[in-house]
Amino acid sequence: MNTIHQTEEFKAWMRDLRDDTAKAKVITRTKQAAAGNFGDVKHFDGISEMRINYGSGYRVYYAKQGKTVYLLLIGGDKSSQDRDIKKAQKLWKSIKG
Repeated sequence: MNTIHQTEEFKAWMRDLRDDTAKAKVITRTKQAAAGNFGDVKHFDGISEMRINYGSGYRVYYAKQGKTVYLLLIGGDKSSQDRDIKKAQKLWKSIKG
């Protein structure tokens, strides 16, 4: 079982997500990740991206050390992916020091 930590940025994104079905899918995926099943994932320099194939393609960016997963930032959808990856990498660097 993994431990999931949510950053304030992640919590804010979830609060602002208006599509209830998308929100439910994100919650389901984070629960699956806690159980060890990350599903459709793409790895970048130091972070990973959980891809949720619904609507405009939601993304959950996270970094993992051992069995602790830090959910960093939700980029929203495919259209903001490049910008969100950079934000997630910057946030992860500030968290790990």
